[in-house]
Amino acid sequence: MLRVRLAPAAEQDIESILRWTHETFGEQTRLLYEELLIQAILDLQTDPARAGSQRRPELVNEARSYHLRSSRDNVHQSIGRIHKPRHFLIFRVGRDSFLEIARILHDSMDLAKHLPQDYRAHTDDI
Repeated sequence: MLRVRLAPAAEQDIESILRWTHETFGEQTRLLYEELLIQAILDLQTDPARAGSQRRPELVNEARSYHLRSSRDNVHQSIGRIHKPRHFLIFRVGRDSFLEIARILHDSMDLAKHLPQDYRAHTDDI
């Protein structure tokens, strides 16, 4: 299983997502969304190329995206379910065998505006 490295921006994304969810939908929904985020990361640790994970060569060769809905069925039924999760992870597997999560973004966001510089494709990368 890969070890996880969250970029500072990803940590801020998680805090922001959970704070907004709590303020908008309450504690129970925040806890459900938190479980879904954890499950998505665990799923990617086990298999970063799993179903639902998409290569994103328009970013950089190693970048991938993974929508939280792909992990929805892996959260234990007794916990509950987020029916329409709206976030996806931008990640890659680093040379040091870390699952590097760069951002966790809402699926309506303009991806290019919110990427870390080292995830942006350069003309010599294409």
